[in-house]
Amino acid sequence: MSRGGVFLGVDVGTGSARAGLFDDKGKLLGSASSPIQIWKEEDSVEQSSTDIWHAVCAAVKSACSLANVAPEDVVGLGFTATCSLVAVGADGSPVSVSWNGDSRRDIIVWMDHRALDQAERINSHSSPVLQFYGGSVSPEMQAPKLLWVKENLQKTWSMVYRWMDLGNWLTYRATGDETRSLSHMEQWRESNPRGMEPYGTDEVFWAEIGLGDLYEGSQAKIGHSVVFPGHPLGSGLTPTSAKELGLLTGTPVGTSLIDAYAGGLGVMESVPDAELKADMFDEEAICHRMVLVCGTSTCHMVVSKNKLFIPGVWGPFLSAMIPEFWLTECGQSATGALLDYIVQNHAAAPLLANQAASQSMSIYELMNKILLSMAHEQNMSFPSALSQDTHVLPDFHGNRSPVADPKSKGVICGLTLDTSEKHLALLYLATIQGIAYGTRHIVEHCNAHGHKIDTLLACGGLAKNSLYIQEHADIMGCPIILPRENENVLLGAAILGAVAAEKFDGVRDAMKALNAAGKVVRPSSDPRVKKYHDAKYQIFRSLYEQQLSHRSTMAQALH
Repeated sequence: MSRGGVFLGVDVGTGSARAGLFDDKGKLLGSASSPIQIWKEEDSVEQSSTDIWHAVCAAVKSACSLANVAPEDVVGLGFTATCSLVAVGADGSPVSVSWNGDSRRDIIVWMDHRALDQAERINSHSSPVLQFYGGSVSPEMQAPKLLWVKENLQKTWSMVYRWMDLGNWLTYRATGDETRSLSHMEQWRESNPRGMEPYGTDEVFWAEIGLGDLYEGSQAKIGHSVVFPGHPLGSGLTPTSAKELGLLTGTPVGTSLIDAYAGGLGVMESVPDAELKADMFDEEAICHRMVLVCGTSTCHMVVSKNKLFIPGVWGPFLSAMIPEFWLTECGQSATGALLDYIVQNHAAAPLLANQAASQSMSIYELMNKILLSMAHEQNMSFPSALSQDTHVLPDFHGNRSPVADPKSKGVICGLTLDTSEKHLALLYLATIQGIAYGTRHIVEHCNAHGHKIDTLLACGGLAKNSLYIQEHADIMGCPIILPRENENVLLGAAILGAVAAEKFDGVRDAMKALNAAGKVVRPSSDPRVKKYHDAKYQIFRSLYEQQLSHRSTMAQALH
């Protein structure tokens, strides 16, 4: 097939819309971002689709201008977004999902936890569909949120013509085609291209949990046409959206992906050349790799040829990320968000932020330097040992995987009256380690249930932090591959555009052409490092067990 042209990826994250342009070797030519508004009130987190579309248009125009790319150079466009839920009226207009009726606020953001009660009630049904979600739904999923709206905002419920995942809404807004992606909440729906599970029982499931009316009128409210990610939609960009984006009418648009899955497409084939050769003979080599998309939260993804059910873990979903492979999806609800929280709420933060700014570095880079000098001053053989008296359970926003306990709380063990910069650096180190022990718990759990993970690939904002990655490598005891390009979620979105433009034979072919490995970070060969982390990992595991025991003691006391 003929190659050439520029592929555009758009990623709508929690705080910004970003656009990136890539050539046919997967090299980033230019990227830009535009902030998006967010409203947070207690457990409710909301956004505006109108605001998001304006931000998308601004980011695309900026990226094209920075990369000096003309509209006719862009041969395909892909979108990726968070798992946020959009309420769309009959004429495509926004419908409020907010208590205060603000019509701009038509999106329930992925991290919104208003539907805790609804999630618990759905889980009490023990439906067979739940086995695809590790046995229980999270309040971050769409079904509990939909049930919450039905029970609390009857006017909204009656006005909504379509409920869409944000990624699907973006392609609908761009092309006018409301065909959905296999990547989204449609995992729970019957209408699918190839009779794939888990669809068989889902109409019963929706009725059972009180949402049967979503199916009325040929499943209009949650759509009835579902295709593989990267499938070309409609006739490409409509004249209106092309004008708003500064692109050509008819530019091919691929079906969207959830942002973390797009990160998977952007990195999963980013392996050194020697391993790529092995890949040519072993189709299942890809099944030994787990991708970590490390941002505000972290998503852990691994694929398999076989259908593996794992307690407490989402999936398996067939072809939700890579066609013909079953996807297992794990996650930690707060990672980047937790590090920000730990730093911003410490007395030494303003002082450190000023020092970092004066040295033109981030506060995290400065703390990495402080830790090295602390280890040197204290004659520590390795910096990780600085945290021997500080242990962190990072469940500050619940535990998504592998225990699937949204009620789990964070724990910091080993606090003193110290408020110095050194104390903050130490707390930061212990938090990174707690997050990495959480990843080790996830990998051990997956491997105990049939996966064969022996290599990690990391991308996203936190993957740029050298200490974060080295601690993960040491704690996991396996190499971590960092891709050549930093913007892997954008690259994954661009791959969808390249596939829609028929520049490649399919998603896997595009991944092999456009993914590339950068640095490989190996675990320390010092046996003392392994011994240290094995001991701390046992303490980490005990912190959750203790919490369960405390919870039960208090429940009995209040009974």
